[in-house]
Order: sequence, then C-alpha cells, then structure tokens
Amino acid sequence: MADTSDGRPAELPAESADGDPDSPERQGFFTRLFRRETSETADDDDGAGQAAADASRGAREMLVNLRNMRNMRVDDVSVPRPDIEAVSQDASLEEVLAIFQSSTNSRLPVYAETLDQPVGLVHLKDLALKYGFGASFEGFDLRGLLRPLLYAPPSMPIGVLLQKMQAARIHMALVIDEYGGVDGLVTIEDLLEQIVGDIADEHDEDEGLLWTLESPGVYIAQPRVDLDEFEAETGIRLADGELAEETDTLGGLVYRLAGRVPARGEVVMHPDGHEFEVVDADARRIKRMRVRLRAPGLAAEAAE
Repeated sequence: MADTSDGRPAELPAESADGDPDSPERQGFFTRLFRRETSETADDDDGAGQAAADASRGAREMLVNLRNMRNMRVDDVSVPRPDIEAVSQDASLEEVLAIFQSSTNSRLPVYAETLDQPVGLVHLKDLALKYGFGASFEGFDLRGLLRPLLYAPPSMPIGVLLQKMQAARIHMALVIDEYGGVDGLVTIEDLLEQIVGDIADEHDEDEGLLWTLESPGVYIAQPRVDLDEFEAETGIRLADGELAEETDTLGGLVYRLAGRVPARGEVVMHPDGHEFEVVDADARRIKRMRVRLRAPGLAAEAAE
C-alpha cells in the first residue's frame, strides 16, 4: 500500500476497497481486453452486420472460458497415459521418423527405459535441421537433440501451468502422479484451446466436414452435427418424443444418453443398439466421435 506525503497509508480506490473482483484494479489483462473489445463492437453501426455480432459473441465466450480456468486442473485437459506418443532415447533415426510421421506431432517426449523415466523431449525442427536436407545419418544419437520438459501434478490449476510454460518457453509438460509415475501429457495448445476453442493446424482433419463415412454404417462425426440432417443422411431415427424436442445436435444426444460428458475412449449405447464411441474429448466437451449404426432390423433384434 502506498503512503501519502504525511506518512499515512493511502486509501484504496472505492471500487477495490470492498474486494470486488470485477473492479478494474482486480481484473486481469485478458478480462479488460475482451470487455473493451465487446464494448467497442457494440458501439459499431448496423453496417458491421453479422461479423461484428460473431466477434462480440466470441469475445464473451473467451471471457467466460478465462473465468472457468480458475476451476480447471491439469488432469482435466491432459492426454491420458495410454494415448501418449513417446520415443526411447535409444531409438534409431528411422524409428523416430516413423513415430513423428504416424503421430503428426511436432514434439515427442523421450524416455530412458520406460515412460516413467522421462529424459526430455525432441522437437521435429531440431531433427530436421541436423539430419535433414541431405545431411549424413551416421552417428545418430537422440540424446544430443534433447530439450527439457516441464512436470506438473494433476491438481495444478491450468492457469498456473500456462504461466510456467510461458516463463520457461517450454510447450510440453508431463503429468506426474503421487508415486512419481507419468499419468498424462499436456501441451500449451491444450491449455490455449480452453480459452479460444479448438486450434486446427495444417495436419488436422478438415473441420468443414461435419461427418465422414468410415465404413458401411460407421461415421466419424463432430458433436455439432445437426441431428435432423444426420438422420436424413443415414435414414435412421435416433431421437423421438421428448428427447427429440430437447436435442438438436449429435453431441447433445450423446450427452443426454450418458447423463454427463463421456470420457475419451468411452462407448455410449443407444437404446436401439447404436454405438457412440468418443474418439476425442476433454473435461468439458466431446470433440469427435465414431458412430456405429445398426440397420433397423438389427436394432429391433438388439432391443429384444
């Protein structure tokens, strides 16, 4: 607290004296930024049209996400251990390249004997600069390319981990359980997506395709697929009566059937025998699912 010229403590501004978290003095940078952006958008004339409305809505959503971050922990957004793509420090160049190619990741954690003995991470750019562009593959040693990793407990708030990543300039962290074992993995992209939504890069699947036919009767679909459109496409009714009135999207149907947000890898069953496998998800929402539809005749047999 600052002192006045006569040595007495200066009084706090009226807005923050009562501890109001919405006062300007208590607000964070992003809170003030998005509030200002929303206010400026609202002052635009009608000529701004739908683009201005979308920008305002997006700013409000990000502001809500920022506030929700205080209640989210690292284990809410981490990739579970079985899904971690990692490489041994003794791997050959061909093996490392194969894992990079199959995973499409730009960074991979590196371990000594098991994943519970991490030694660092390898960046695809470092690998390409040293061993690509016609360079010799002789004497390849992955240890010479290692960069440091961050480690975080499952209970750490994601905002704290994001600050640590920014300060250390390290974009990957392993989640370590109470016994010192690796429980999951988090990247800075995972954390930023909790604020701005999904971040797609050049290697991600085309988001313009709401669903694709993987095999007869099996679809890869996004949760925002319109339920009526999907039913018209497949010719199979998935929701009737009250369920149809309260559900507009495929993801909404799965939430209603499960009674919660299902975890990645979980299979939610439909009363008619259809299956909804959660391919990708975080603690708040489904990102992608695999839908296995039964033919009407088979659905009736399954119900019996």
